[in-house]
Amino acid sequence: MPKTVDEIVAEGQLQRRLTNRHVQLIAIGGAIGTGLFMGSGKTISLAGPSVVVVYTLIGAVLFLVMRALGEVMLSDLSYKSFADVAADLVGPWAGFLTGWTYYFSWLVTAVAEVIVITGYVRFWWPGVPLWLPPVVTVALLLSINLTTVKAFGEIEFWFSIIKVVAILALVAVGVAMVAVGFTAPNGAVASVTNLWSDGGFFPRGFDGFARAFQIAVFAFIGTELIGTTAAEAKDPHVTLPKAINAIPVRIVLFYVGALTAIMMVTPWREVSAENSPFVSMFALAGLGVAASVVNFVVLTAAASSANSGLYSTSRMLYGLAWAHQAPRVFKRLSGRSVPGWSLLVTCVGLLTSIPLMSLSGSIMSAFTTVTTVASVLFIVVWGVIVVSYLRYRTRYPERHEASAYKVPGGRAAAWASLAFFAFVAWTLTLAQDTRQALLASPLWFAAMAVAWVVHRRRARR
Repeated sequence: MPKTVDEIVAEGQLQRRLTNRHVQLIAIGGAIGTGLFMGSGKTISLAGPSVVVVYTLIGAVLFLVMRALGEVMLSDLSYKSFADVAADLVGPWAGFLTGWTYYFSWLVTAVAEVIVITGYVRFWWPGVPLWLPPVVTVALLLSINLTTVKAFGEIEFWFSIIKVVAILALVAVGVAMVAVGFTAPNGAVASVTNLWSDGGFFPRGFDGFARAFQIAVFAFIGTELIGTTAAEAKDPHVTLPKAINAIPVRIVLFYVGALTAIMMVTPWREVSAENSPFVSMFALAGLGVAASVVNFVVLTAAASSANSGLYSTSRMLYGLAWAHQAPRVFKRLSGRSVPGWSLLVTCVGLLTSIPLMSLSGSIMSAFTTVTTVASVLFIVVWGVIVVSYLRYRTRYPERHEASAYKVPGGRAAAWASLAFFAFVAWTLTLAQDTRQALLASPLWFAAMAVAWVVHRRRARR
């Protein structure tokens, strides 16, 4: 019988050393990365000002999904992650699929972060070799994650603080530029009317609005890190609800607020799909020094998100090993109680960013392909969380009745979330670049089906 988290903790393995502030900022650090800082340039060019509606809708649905995850995990603290939740409530095959899909999803996501880190570095040094930024980034992330989990939490806390302060500062500067009627060298005037004066609020119609969902969904990847930290949180009954309940505020401030400020200062048609709109906003305004500062901030943001991904994947691989669904070597912890072998294998995977960039026409092309695959896989993971919640309501009605953290809307909200994910999957078929990646995604699930059959046969022996 698998050991509970508390049994593992008692044996001196995973340690409950993440405090409330660590859990809060890890959740923010994972969710605010290149999907917002880099990818929002493409979403703005596709949808125009209506992109804020896209981010708001996705954020609202994911808030419900995280509430569902929170209710289920708090109902039984023996769950180490949502892979355990899926295994218990849906079936062992679902736990196997969810655990490995989540691992691969975050690996792909971290590869995307490393790709755009290369782009940010080339903002300063255009001639830097493509292989150098990924190698340096991976070496740095590995050294950080091989320290204790408390040290990781502390580093991620400060990484995330930089992002939060930068976004708030950008919003404040944007509002100030609108207030004084700032005029850029190209004649563009900062004004609230930029949100509707050029083609209206939906200038690209429904088609452009729908196409924006792919990159926008990627921007929210990492929200579920709240569930991954449960095994190492000091007081999950307090920290998890606080982190989940903060999601709506994060959406308004960091997504809607930042993108609104950018489009008020920079007319949406002036926003490049190939570059970070956060950097471009200041560059267009002729504030070169500020653009360099913002480029440093978004580079830090990408490193922070990749750092969160490395943390998440290593813990998921560790959990899979304890569930006898991954090689036993990944059960080993270092003297500092971190899964060292899981970290090493994942870091090697991050270096695939080098051939991807070499084979793609541009950094954004490689980024779009990788993020589409990641988005499809994360939609599946989020969907499994919702299905697990529905099964929990059926199998354990007494737990639901006793819960002090029920999902707003209950079953109706869960079914609405599943319908929304089906809609987002459909939007991935609208563009050639996302369609190709979508069609390639079933290869992963075919591989998982074969792996599950092999795993079951070995288990029977």
